[in-house]
Amino acid sequence: MSNLVPTRELVRLQGLQVKVGQLLVKNKLSETLKDDLSRLYEALELSVAKLDDLNLQGIPLDGIDSPEIRHDIRNAIGITKGYAELIKDTEDSPSATLSNLLDKIMLWSAKTISTLERTRRKQTDSNLFSLDVLKQQTDKHQSHILILDDEPANRELLSRHIQQLGLNTFACATADEAYEVLRTNDIDLILLDLIMPGVSGHEVLADLKASQLWRAIPVIIISGMSDQAEVIKCIQAGADDYLQKPFNKVLLQARLHAGLNRKRWVDKERDLSNELEKSHRFIKNTFGRYLSTEIVSNLLDKPDGLDMGGQLQTVSILMADIRGFTTISESLPPQKVVRLLNNYLGTMAEIIMAHDGTVDEFIGDAILALFGAPVAKADDSDRAIRCALAMQAEMEAINQRNIEQGLPSIKIGIGINTGEVIAGNIGSIKRAKYGVVGHAVNVTSRIEDQTQPGEILVAQSTLDHCTLSMHSGRQIRLQPKGVKETINVTAINGIDEPAVNESSIDNTDTDKPANTKQAGDDYKNISINDDDSDRRKAN
Repeated sequence: MSNLVPTRELVRLQGLQVKVGQLLVKNKLSETLKDDLSRLYEALELSVAKLDDLNLQGIPLDGIDSPEIRHDIRNAIGITKGYAELIKDTEDSPSATLSNLLDKIMLWSAKTISTLERTRRKQTDSNLFSLDVLKQQTDKHQSHILILDDEPANRELLSRHIQQLGLNTFACATADEAYEVLRTNDIDLILLDLIMPGVSGHEVLADLKASQLWRAIPVIIISGMSDQAEVIKCIQAGADDYLQKPFNKVLLQARLHAGLNRKRWVDKERDLSNELEKSHRFIKNTFGRYLSTEIVSNLLDKPDGLDMGGQLQTVSILMADIRGFTTISESLPPQKVVRLLNNYLGTMAEIIMAHDGTVDEFIGDAILALFGAPVAKADDSDRAIRCALAMQAEMEAINQRNIEQGLPSIKIGIGINTGEVIAGNIGSIKRAKYGVVGHAVNVTSRIEDQTQPGEILVAQSTLDHCTLSMHSGRQIRLQPKGVKETINVTAINGIDEPAVNESSIDNTDTDKPANTKQAGDDYKNISINDDDSDRRKAN
């Protein structure tokens, strides 16, 4: 190791981290190995950060005075070494590259830990666990120690030793007193005697570890019993350490230092967990306004789904807007236009989410919804059609509210199309939205343009994926401007729900959607251009 700053070791460690990252990116790995290597990569990243911090402060690795800093570094390196050993032990047939890399990581970890141990041994006990060091730590973290011992002299002696370290103490003679202190104070560590009248130390330890509130508090047993079996029994029951009476003052300080460090790590983990839970709640509350609960949970379980980019997916796209909205908005003040839109869009969004759809975008009075992205299901087309019918059915209730609020009645048209799109996060790292891009989106817009008030037009591509038995209306053949292929669409007026007695159902032609005509002479030919759409919307 360098006697100045561990720059060389830092560079070496960064190189090992890069090689682990390359293995993750360039190799086909099992899910277990990939997960373990990812954790090893994170551990290496933590170790790099710790050494880099020393490097910036100009502190040599063999000259760290702070036990807390040394403790943090040893933890980071120990995690790195542990994951390397775990992968080495559990991987059945590691490649030569992986095996060599793991050996180098374990060698580096062992060498670094050895250097830290030599540094610790060079210092005297009084320096390593000096009053000044522990007082400096407790100035930042006002720790509270609970002492439970039925012997007054032991309580007095322990209290005075601990108070010299700048720590607060609560000395209790009985378990009931200790429980009352725990209920009313934040305790960071417990010193527990075993042999006591009434409730024994074993029973107290069991109660502590069974409690959701107190189980994370470190417990150090201080007892006159030196039987090894007793020590093992306490450790297995959840005790963090065991000291024999009469206790060594320096050893007590060391155990307090280690125990309080453990408690701080637990507190940090709890705080991080709380922050993560807050973030999850924020995401659910934010995305939950546009996506179903199932989809939001899926994104939280697979955070890579929030990465920039996209993938090719087959989706059923639903587009809807208010017929003649331009004329309506020109005759109303802005406040009433907003109220009208909120009455409509809020209800429609709830219906879409109830059918496991994704509200991709509100564009003025128009709604773009997706079925099949980000989560694809076998019945995407069925749910899109059911959703459209539910939306039209709800218009009567929406108009009733509009009339009660002095707003005009409205009618909507809905177009549905199924096709391949690129679905993913669009924008930049700082600002992005989930959406879809592709020819199928434009085709859906053209279909929706041709709907009459209260009508649902569905492309043949959607009907081909559909398993519903439907009541159809008019059928037309569209030739959208800028689109080479002809699009066959059918107006859907309703669906036949399955009969209760399944034996009475005729399954002769189950592969074809009922009551829908095939493309041919029955379709009315329509050529679509922008002027046609504008005239139709004005009506």
